[in-house]
Amino acid sequence: MCYFQVIFVFLPPINFIMDIIAIKQRFGIVGHSPALDRAIHVAVQVASTDLSVLITGESGVGKENFAKIIHENSRCKHGNYIAVNCGAIPEGTIDSELFGHEKGAFTNATEMRKGYFEVADGGTIFLDEVGDLPAATQIRLLRVLESGEFMRVGASKPLKTQVRVVAATNADMSLKISNGKFREDLFYRLNTVPIHIPALRERKEDIPLLFLKFATDFAEKYRFPQIQLTPDATEILKNYYWPGNVRQLKHMVENISVVESSRTITTDILEKYISPENAQRNLPALIAAPGADKTEHFERELIYKFLYDLKREVTDLKILVNNMLDQDPHHLNHPIEHRKMTLPSSDPLSSFHIIDNPTFEADRVEPASQENAIVLDDDYSLVNTEKELIKKALDKNNFNRKKAAAELGISERTLYRKIKEYDL
Repeated sequence: MCYFQVIFVFLPPINFIMDIIAIKQRFGIVGHSPALDRAIHVAVQVASTDLSVLITGESGVGKENFAKIIHENSRCKHGNYIAVNCGAIPEGTIDSELFGHEKGAFTNATEMRKGYFEVADGGTIFLDEVGDLPAATQIRLLRVLESGEFMRVGASKPLKTQVRVVAATNADMSLKISNGKFREDLFYRLNTVPIHIPALRERKEDIPLLFLKFATDFAEKYRFPQIQLTPDATEILKNYYWPGNVRQLKHMVENISVVESSRTITTDILEKYISPENAQRNLPALIAAPGADKTEHFERELIYKFLYDLKREVTDLKILVNNMLDQDPHHLNHPIEHRKMTLPSSDPLSSFHIIDNPTFEADRVEPASQENAIVLDDDYSLVNTEKELIKKALDKNNFNRKKAAAELGISERTLYRKIKEYDL
């Protein structure tokens, strides 16, 4: 008697596979990761509807490609497609950029101007870094999503628009909501259909394919022979953390293609562009505490820098004061308002207290307490320190706000606010 074993293999429908391949070819998407294919499939399926979409993923994963997929496969494909980087527009002008303004609405408003929502009527608007929108703009956006109505800045008559909204962010939206930085009702309105784009390190099998694609493109662009990786160099690429994701890989391949004379890229060559310590593990980095946004993290770093600089100056000051006391222990015995700040030696920011004392203590500071006692001038301000750091960063980068913000570790919007606040 013969027994036949029947094995059922469940495969995705052939139409689904063909659609994914066609989309990848059309929009230049490279990779076979299941998570990537799933994101493309959801984008195609939701394109024919009017639902709002929120695309999440780290910076550099290619979120705008998915916004274009949605637009090109929607009923709005013959309308305008407008991409807006919400984080790059100053807070004072973002309402005007998005919704337009009337003549005379504010200083320098010499004529009426249409906003992006009015220009994109019948099309698609892509709001990148939507988590950076200010609170007032979030209210306006919520009204557009719920009723299709908006008003230009300085106007009293509402206007109608039929626009498809696709938003994207690389921020932790749940954290922003809990901190009161983003409206919860707006989040749920935008997040009707979520699409998550995996980071490059989460699809390591696609890294050699992407390298080959970029190497081919740049060889044709610059008319150079194509670069190739050795097996060892390929493994280094696959094990690298890629904080900048696909964008970082693309720029690195272009750099190597132009600079290196050898067309065979070995580990020695690759280590010039990727630190060998980072090829096998993640870099340790300063992480903001739970509940803290980027601005709070930046301000905490400023306090650290201030305290460590201050510690050196206080050490010199204590030596000077003790030398003066050795010469004349009574000449400092007069009332002087001062503050004594006690700092724990283990963590200068974990806790500290300020003690007001109206009289100057002329007694020598004992060595055991010298390490923890700091005398501060009342005019010594953290604000001045922050202002100087921002000024130095702007001077160093020829007042290029984007480069200065990157060096300081804050967003352009935060830097713009600080520039206005300190009149820089």
